[in-house]
Amino acid sequence: VSIMNAKTSSAGEEEASGMSNETLGESGCLGEAKRQQVIRVTYVIAALDLTFLFMQMGVVPYLAKSLGLDSVGFGYLQTIFGVLQLVGGYIFGRFADQFGARAALILSCASGSIFFLLMSLSINIPLLFFSRLPGVFMHGVPGAQKVITDMTTPPQRAGTLGKLGFCFGVGIIAGSVVGGVLSTKFGVYVPIYVGLVGNLINILIAMVWIPSQTKPKSDHHVTEHSTSQAGSLFSIREILHLMKFPGVMEVFIVKVFAGLPIGLFMIMFSIISMDFFGLEAVESGYLMSYFGVLQMVVQGLVTEKLASHCSEMTLLRLSVFVFASVGLGMALMRTVWHYCIIVVPMVFAFNMLATITDSMLTKAVPSSNTGAMLGICASVKPLTQTVGPTVGGVLYKQFGVSSFGYLQLIVNLGLFVYLLKSKIPLEEMKS
Repeated sequence: VSIMNAKTSSAGEEEASGMSNETLGESGCLGEAKRQQVIRVTYVIAALDLTFLFMQMGVVPYLAKSLGLDSVGFGYLQTIFGVLQLVGGYIFGRFADQFGARAALILSCASGSIFFLLMSLSINIPLLFFSRLPGVFMHGVPGAQKVITDMTTPPQRAGTLGKLGFCFGVGIIAGSVVGGVLSTKFGVYVPIYVGLVGNLINILIAMVWIPSQTKPKSDHHVTEHSTSQAGSLFSIREILHLMKFPGVMEVFIVKVFAGLPIGLFMIMFSIISMDFFGLEAVESGYLMSYFGVLQMVVQGLVTEKLASHCSEMTLLRLSVFVFASVGLGMALMRTVWHYCIIVVPMVFAFNMLATITDSMLTKAVPSSNTGAMLGICASVKPLTQTVGPTVGGVLYKQFGVSSFGYLQLIVNLGLFVYLLKSKIPLEEMKS
């Protein structure tokens, strides 16, 4: 019985236990246990992937400086990585749809290993820029989202996806701390070697614990609503086709614009923390750890409970409204202590928006296209990273820190009014 046809949470649990023997076990009970095990292993892979990612983010500035790269060149380095992630997000999603979630996760981890290998060989600036190329397929979190999307019923999806934010918090804290300790005691290349070996371990974990086919058997065929599974991995026509499903374009627009001002602020945060807050490097590290802890608390204790008691549209409106309130607070903040208070609702709204929109969008398209949809969603952050340094730099230089808050307030008030007045025609697709 297809888990995608679940009409209630209880019915979804019963149907999940009857998933195909080939994928999830020889009996319903064993299948359910296997499904939960695969989801837990996916969380581990995502947490490790994010840990290695944040390790290299902390090491790259020092590596670039040791090779003689100035701040402008470092900005170009970050922009190139953002562009590669932007282009690769949808391609990675299409790959997951055509070859399966496990193959996609292995591709991401293999790209990560090559990425760290090239970094370890970067003895000059051109090689450092060349090491960014594997970033086009480094999408560990979207790969994990694809596994979870395939193995959960629609009523369970928002809460289960939300727990990936807990992995994000673990990655921030562990990656920042471990990367800093290793680079300080053993040199800047040691965290890079750890990332290389760690991604190889992730490949082994995925090969052993994640089944080759994560979708229920009844989802294997292509419905009349789905896009073609054959053809090129990148197609503008296919993207436009997905955006034409009821409600998809509306939710995606909210996803992009609601968090854009905060995204611009976070890109400029390293400069803001020094110039506006007057923080030292160590204090900035503590602030990032505080951010990571909040991330873990929100995703571990709040998101899943709210998702089980409130409709997704209600939570979408709530996150946009909280974002507007955060914008007002940012416009008025003057000290780092103000920011420590504001960041609590900011983390809540940021994670709730990401989780709910991902859940809504994957439900609105056929199961054969969830990977492509997740890939498009994953491109939102790289898009912000690409345009952020230029737009954020102009805002900060011309209008100050408060401009990010006012922009956040205006944009999200407009989106909140739009969500209240319009009825987004979302339809849950069935396999």
